[in-house]
Amino acid sequence: MAHNQQQHLCVFGLGWGDEGKGKIVDLLSSPFDIVARFNGGANAGHTVRVKDQTFALHLLPIGLLREETIGVIGPGVVADPGALLEEIDNLREQGIEVADRLKISGRAHVVLGYHKTEDRLSEGSAGKRERIGTTARGIGPCYADKMKRSTAVRFTDLIHDDALIDRVKSIATTRKAALRATYGDDDGLDPEAVAGELAGVKDRLAPCICDTTIVLQQAHDAGKRILFEGANGTLLDVDHGTYPFVTSSSTGPHGLGPGAGFSPLRVSRFVGVIKSYSTRVGSGPFVSELEDETGDAIRRKGNEFGTTTGRPRRCGWFDAVATRYTVALTGCTDVALMHLDTLSGFDRVGICTAYKVDGQTIPTFPTDVRLLERAEPVFEFLAGWSEDLRSVRRSEDLPEAARAYITRIESLIAAPVAIVSVGPDRSQTLVRGRLRAFIEA
Repeated sequence: MAHNQQQHLCVFGLGWGDEGKGKIVDLLSSPFDIVARFNGGANAGHTVRVKDQTFALHLLPIGLLREETIGVIGPGVVADPGALLEEIDNLREQGIEVADRLKISGRAHVVLGYHKTEDRLSEGSAGKRERIGTTARGIGPCYADKMKRSTAVRFTDLIHDDALIDRVKSIATTRKAALRATYGDDDGLDPEAVAGELAGVKDRLAPCICDTTIVLQQAHDAGKRILFEGANGTLLDVDHGTYPFVTSSSTGPHGLGPGAGFSPLRVSRFVGVIKSYSTRVGSGPFVSELEDETGDAIRRKGNEFGTTTGRPRRCGWFDAVATRYTVALTGCTDVALMHLDTLSGFDRVGICTAYKVDGQTIPTFPTDVRLLERAEPVFEFLAGWSEDLRSVRRSEDLPEAARAYITRIESLIAAPVAIVSVGPDRSQTLVRGRLRAFIEA
């Protein structure tokens, strides 16, 4: 059935990742024919709970959980073939077959064993201040090879480069020597093993590799609907985030052109996902962080431990300064506010409305990480609520204090809250306003 050609949608994170994008993609993907990833790699972690099953994906588009949906891994993604096959096999064990519905861009770059080795050694040798907080999944080194070009490996090479295995052995041998010279260690890197792993995945992945840019363009021309699934968060964007404590890709809708080969001008709505409080994993400035019992309570109640790494997340009150910045940067049309249920039981809830740097109050988000590291939060507190929100199914049934909190956030970030999540299950989500009509169109 043909749909309005312009009814495409993009879901992305407004924070430092871990916002709950996976749940929103799963919730919204039903009317879409294709769900496409356009950035990042296995450093992403999307968790979705459907009825009695929990799915944790790192590379595969969440939309593949719906049996009729095509999943696309775009040119801007860097993918570890072994991790990809492991996810495919895990889903098969959970009763979902995706191999025949997965399309991998031949332009996407391959994460190899030496990328992960370099990631571990680089992070391990860095001082506390220089440590980026990487997931050690080889993402940064793979993107670096992509820009270097001569040492890059793309998925199209798996099926079209007859000399690939020898080339990878040569690259791995050179990289092994470079790691020993730089770090005094190569962490047991074995060029033969790296090349062997690549040879082992070629046959299984070859049927999935194609020109996904053409796939998406043809789908658009045929009136199909596409949902674009961002990874990480806008505050981790390599150009616009809290550099250098960022990832290595364009994480917002501005990454659609290079990351998917699809113009953002063809996308109708941009859904930015953010929690009802703020979190961050790893290093980097975090102005509204709570290093006290309240921060610990939010972490426990929200189960704030990384999907990819298991690391405890740093927690703080909602940062309206940072979120206002990412809303404006991305052209966000609708906000999905997650984990509102986690804030139940607090006598009061806080919002960071401005920063103070060297005694000066600044309402905007600084671009210099050194200013952010010195910044102090200006908090505003609202009344809390005690009610358990997990059984609420209409936004008008939320407690008055919770509704007042949402309204205040909307005014501070200059964007409407179109989705409110009150629990981990797909059903524990309230869709409000114009977005509901868009999805049902």
